[in-house]
Amino acid sequence: MIIVILCLVIIGYFTGKIIISSIEKDLMKLKDMEIINVDISTLNDGKYQGEFEMFPIKVLLEVTIINQHITDIKIIEHQNGQGANAESITEDIIEKQSLQVDTISGATYSSKAILKAIENALTK
Repeated sequence: MIIVILCLVIIGYFTGKIIISSIEKDLMKLKDMEIINVDISTLNDGKYQGEFEMFPIKVLLEVTIINQHITDIKIIEHQNGQGANAESITEDIIEKQSLQVDTISGATYSSKAILKAIENALTK
């Protein structure tokens, strides 16, 4: 019985290490992911929905364009772990009218996911 329990603990340990390693690789890809600056002057007025997901982060949002300006970014869903502070990046995007903004310190992964979701919305 002790041997079975020991084997289960060892298997669980290594399975956990593999899962954590996979998540860390995905997050490093996200951190290094390029964000394309969309030419907003080519967009028609309207609401554009976009999403982006890379475990453990998921973002669904809506971007409003009026007179070739981003006037609002509404985050509909943001599964973020510890990255809730990243949602303030939308203010920088609206102010600069650009996706080329700095990520929010301490919430880099969620910042990049939000930026990617906006890029996806505006390039559909």
